[in-house]
Amino acid sequence: MAMYGRYHGRSNEELVQHLKRSRVIKSDRVFEAMNSVDRGKYTQPSHAYIDAPQGIGYGVTISAPHMHAYALELLEEKLHNGARALDVGSGSGYLTACMAIMLGTHGLAVGIDHIPELRTMAEENIRHDHPELLRNGRVELVVGDGRLGYPDRAPYNAIHVGAAAKELPQALIDQLAPGGRLVLPMGAENSDQTLVQIDKTMDGKIKQRPLIGVMFVPLTDRERQYRRS
Repeated sequence: MAMYGRYHGRSNEELVQHLKRSRVIKSDRVFEAMNSVDRGKYTQPSHAYIDAPQGIGYGVTISAPHMHAYALELLEEKLHNGARALDVGSGSGYLTACMAIMLGTHGLAVGIDHIPELRTMAEENIRHDHPELLRNGRVELVVGDGRLGYPDRAPYNAIHVGAAAKELPQALIDQLAPGGRLVLPMGAENSDQTLVQIDKTMDGKIKQRPLIGVMFVPLTDRERQYRRS
C-alpha cells in the first residue's frame, strides 16, 4: 500500500477521487462514506489531504487515507444498516464516523480510546462534521482499554483495530458476532507487522488470513501512551 503515500490533494473530494482512481476504493458505499466525512475536520487541515499518516498527539497517528479506505473495503459487507461496529483506538474519530455512515440510520459505531482527551477530541470533531451521528445515538465514544473491547454493546459485526497487537486479543474475538469480521495489525513495535483479517463463521469457528505488511503504533496501555506523547 506504500505506493499511495505521496499524493497530496487540495480537498477531501480530490483525495477520495484519487483513492477511487487508484482502485483502493472499490465500492460505492466506501466512496460515499469517505466523501461524506471530511478528513480536514479530524486532523490538521493543512496536512489532511496528504495520503500519509498524521500525528494527532499522545503518540497517536491518524492512519493514512489509503489504509482507512482499505480497512473499510475489508469490512464493507459487515457494515450494513442496523449492524454494530467497534473501532479500537478511535483517536480523532474519523474512521468511527465513516463506519457510522455506512451502518445507516439503525446502526451503531462504538469508538474506544484509553486517552480521555482523544475521546473528547473525537466528539468535538464529529460534532463539527456530522452532529446527527451523536444526536441520534449512531456513534458512541467511550474511554477504555480497547484490548478488552467494549462488552456493553457487543456482539459486533465488524471490529477495526488501529494499533498493532503483539498477540490476538481474545476479548475482541469473543465480542465478534457469528458471521462477523475483525481487522487488525499484528506484530511488535518497530518490526514486521501484518494486517490480519479474522472471520468468525456462523457456527463460531475462527478463520485467520494475513493480508499486507503495515506499520502501526503499538496497541498499549494508557500510561505507556502518555509517555509516548
